[in-house]
Amino acid sequence: MSDRVIRSLFEMRLKGWADAREPKLPIAFEDVAFTPPPGDATYLKVYLLPGNTDSEDLEGKHTSYRGVLQVSIVTKAGSGRGAAGMIAEELAALYPNNLELQKPGPGKEPFSVYIRSPMTTAPAIQGDSTSSLPVSFQYRADTC
Repeated sequence: MSDRVIRSLFEMRLKGWADAREPKLPIAFEDVAFTPPPGDATYLKVYLLPGNTDSEDLEGKHTSYRGVLQVSIVTKAGSGRGAAGMIAEELAALYPNNLELQKPGPGKEPFSVYIRSPMTTAPAIQGDSTSSLPVSFQYRADTC
């Protein structure tokens, strides 16, 4: 298993939630063509930031994947933090600390990734026409 599987687990959960919202939230996925919605519509940008892959056994069978998932909430500049803050709270509920997401593995055991920290809000990034509020959490997945 790899960062590709971890990305797919997080992105599938995010897409399902964003598509079910009213109004639906468009998502800019990494390295996928995306046109921001017209006007002042809010949208999300998602980034998987993998850390160094590690092994914690002498046989080299264990693999530990660790990193950060960041979602930036992009809103119209000058509109305040209200809407972005509410979406940040929804994302924190969507990805609670210690949540396990699974995908069937090649053998009998499923591949699991765990959220290892509460959702954290970083300072907003102000642009000319948009403002981005980054929120993120740490994750870990282990295989043997």
